[in-house]
Amino acid sequence: MNLRRTWAVARKETLHVARDPRSLALAIALPVLMMLLYGYALRLDVDDVPLAVWDRSGTPQSRELVARFSGSRYFRVGGIRGGYREIEQSIARGDVLAALVIPDDFTAKLAGAGGAPVQLLLDGSDSNTATVVLGYAEIVTQRYSGDVRLRMAAAAGVALPREPLAFRPRVWFNEEMTSRNFIIPGLIAVIMMVISAMLTSLTVAKEWEQGTMEPLIATPLQPSELVIGKLVPYFALGMLDVLLCVAAGELLFQVPLRGSGALLFGMAAVFLVGALTLGMLFSIVAKSQMLATQMAMVMTFVPGFLLSGFVFPIWSMPVPVQAATRLIPARYFVSLLRGIYLKGAGLSVLAGEASLLVLFGVVVVGLSIRKFRKKLE
Repeated sequence: MNLRRTWAVARKETLHVARDPRSLALAIALPVLMMLLYGYALRLDVDDVPLAVWDRSGTPQSRELVARFSGSRYFRVGGIRGGYREIEQSIARGDVLAALVIPDDFTAKLAGAGGAPVQLLLDGSDSNTATVVLGYAEIVTQRYSGDVRLRMAAAAGVALPREPLAFRPRVWFNEEMTSRNFIIPGLIAVIMMVISAMLTSLTVAKEWEQGTMEPLIATPLQPSELVIGKLVPYFALGMLDVLLCVAAGELLFQVPLRGSGALLFGMAAVFLVGALTLGMLFSIVAKSQMLATQMAMVMTFVPGFLLSGFVFPIWSMPVPVQAATRLIPARYFVSLLRGIYLKGAGLSVLAGEASLLVLFGVVVVGLSIRKFRKKLE
């Protein structure tokens, strides 16, 4: 490979990029726009759940239970007076997600041996959210029940037996358990996968459609020199996009970067080489700008969003799908970024994912060089 010829191709491609300011501005603005859109809109936290309460008892004890729900940051309580018909309509309209029904004999049964039943009605159309809300409600009611037991024991002068199990949870790596810290690193990986392939999916196809490929074929350029030369300006642009996404995560979303920034950008550079060359491979194979763009979108966004572990955990997928995710390079980049961001992990811990990204880059670059043929067809 001749470095002088490679640099000439890189300079030519850089001039093409610079002469199209609208595309250049879009290449810089689109990752930031996607970061803002998905970063603010995509949340997995279940907070401030709208809860309807039908308190048929109206006693101090029932009002205390309602106060436990309204005092929790997980619920936003609103009163219901029309009974089950109003509850059903409110849940059907989506005004509330759940409803708490306290029976009229709540206080009397609370003092009895059998305990006082309360009813929680849930909108199960979103089963995951309903499961989380059910867990929140169980915690609130269990704490209330425990306090009632303590007061009753104290009034009777009876000491409660010691709890046989002392459960003391401690959360590592994401102490606040906010989904933002989990989403933003994965979002950077998915955005760069899509943007990188889109940036280079038009490079070779544009040369064929505009008739400028024939002069290039007539030159002594080798396929490796053409592929790598065209890759250089888009690699620089991709690294700028990574910097902007990392800055947005730090300044706008306050996501902590516990690991090495140098390792983050080093792994991003390795990933970009493979992702950019993948887009160029689509361009070489398709020889049509429209087809290459469609291939880049379908082959990067859908797998990157659904099968990389960005939103849905891979371990919960069916076994055949889990096997298919091993072919998705974004899976390893998502794991790398989360390890660097949240766990402060180094290369010794992330060596497996890093090695697979290097392998991905080598394979895609090799395929691109092999598929490019210096002849008219």
